[in-house]
Amino acid sequence: GKKLGYTFNNRNFHNVSLGQGQEVVAEQALDLAAKEGHWVILQNIHLVAKWLSSLEKKLEQHSEGSHQDFRVFISAEPAPSPESHIIPQGILENSIKITSEAPTGMHANLHKALDNFNQDTLEMCTRENEFKSILFALCYFHAVVAERRKFGPQGWNRSYPFNTGDLTISVNVLYNYLEASTKVPYDDLRYLFGEIMYGGHITDDWDRRLCKTYLEEFIKPEMLEGEFLLAPGFPLPGNMDYNGYHQYIDDALPPESPYLYGLHPNAEIGFLTQTSEKLFRTVLEMQPRDSSVGEGGVGTRDETVKALLEEMLEKLMDEFNIAELMAKVEERTPYAVVAFQECERMNILTSEIRRSLKELDLGLKGELTMTSDMENLQNALFLDAVPESWIKRAYPSTASLGTWFADLLTRIKELEAWTGDFSLPSTVWLAGFFNPQSFLTAIMQSAARKNEWPLDKMTLQCDVTRKNREDFASPPREGAYVHGLFMEGARWDAQAGIITEARLKELTPAMPVIFIKAIPADKQDIRSMYRCPVYKTRQRGPTYVWTFNLKTRENPSKWVLAGVALLLQI
Repeated sequence: GKKLGYTFNNRNFHNVSLGQGQEVVAEQALDLAAKEGHWVILQNIHLVAKWLSSLEKKLEQHSEGSHQDFRVFISAEPAPSPESHIIPQGILENSIKITSEAPTGMHANLHKALDNFNQDTLEMCTRENEFKSILFALCYFHAVVAERRKFGPQGWNRSYPFNTGDLTISVNVLYNYLEASTKVPYDDLRYLFGEIMYGGHITDDWDRRLCKTYLEEFIKPEMLEGEFLLAPGFPLPGNMDYNGYHQYIDDALPPESPYLYGLHPNAEIGFLTQTSEKLFRTVLEMQPRDSSVGEGGVGTRDETVKALLEEMLEKLMDEFNIAELMAKVEERTPYAVVAFQECERMNILTSEIRRSLKELDLGLKGELTMTSDMENLQNALFLDAVPESWIKRAYPSTASLGTWFADLLTRIKELEAWTGDFSLPSTVWLAGFFNPQSFLTAIMQSAARKNEWPLDKMTLQCDVTRKNREDFASPPREGAYVHGLFMEGARWDAQAGIITEARLKELTPAMPVIFIKAIPADKQDIRSMYRCPVYKTRQRGPTYVWTFNLKTRENPSKWVLAGVALLLQI
């Protein structure tokens, strides 16, 4: 602007923020500017999707015959998904595009958080020492919660739009509270930051616990007493001026690693592996879809699909005859009810698999016209992906088709064994259920009937045994033994019977058999326990099943920050 002899006074400079019916103002500004050679800035055009085609026409109209100094600058927020891309191609093709990328890594994020303030901010509070310490801790907290999302579900169950407004408002609140009280109200401050400012975005209970735990670790009376670590090797700085803090970050912050977030280095391996798998799958899906493979190809695409289809139809077991099974059962115990529900769900899934495969078989033989559903199924089989219509009727899973189908057959075998005589298996494969919650609830219902306890006053106790499934020949007298769980974020020390630090590159170590039984809620021991969420898959989030209390010698907050969970499948 300066070089062209421009000064930003209002005569030759129109700034229009769109939304709330500002489109007319924008059009008038464009017409005037085109004639007089002014500059126009149009902000937030993502808010006026319907007007964008008029804007495109208007710019086209002024592209010829307008003043040579006429310029238009347009800004928009990034779209959340490709479907929401609304800026017309004409505008994009005729403009110079600049994107502002968010910084990556703790180093850049911490500097950026501090950039929201200046020397005046640091001097505004009479309680200088407390204010500066908590302000720096808040900047670190802000950087951690924003950047932790790169670790996927082990970072946060869901993705949240934390923004700089959350940080600046929190600092204003901090100022007001410190000026108004003689003692630092740590509890009130943590509540306001964790439940309202940042917590206002959070919709998942486990994520809320994580946010709260960070604040309990970063903002507490100990922060003003001697050395206080925000992360391993990174102490909270003492009293410095504004530039001093920026310098301190450069000098003292350790290099980027999961440790800065309270996570184990394995979290990075998991997240990088998943990123590369996603990339390879995308590349595979972009391959040309020609059914006749070129020179040196192994058979045609149709032959590959046909062979797979026949193999699956051959291996798929018959549906469960539920009426016959019901006639076999003398007493409809809570476990029997679960078994019937599982058989019904399994029948719905296997009948859809059988129906869709037979239909595709006829389509490939030319006896039926190929529909888009049949083509989707064919593509899925070729790409080793689980078809959409099966996923809808199945259980959450991240497996590719081959592994998924083998797992399905194992699930059916387990159900067949259980419904053979309806006695509980010696150890139960918890992951084998469509609805593991219903089985865990049945454990409580059985105990409630047997001991005449009220169901709402009960809870499950989980004792991790030192044995594996082969070591059990019969089920326990009460409750159930369950096998097939994995731990992510840490590992189980079977000898000591506690959670302990994970080993490098062992991402999801298997758990021993767990003995689960129902007890009255007031009898449970919650001292030195980590409340560990159990999820069906590594996607976590909506696949939540239950909470198991696991013994720990270390402070449970360590495992909260490390994102420790039990998984039913990996």
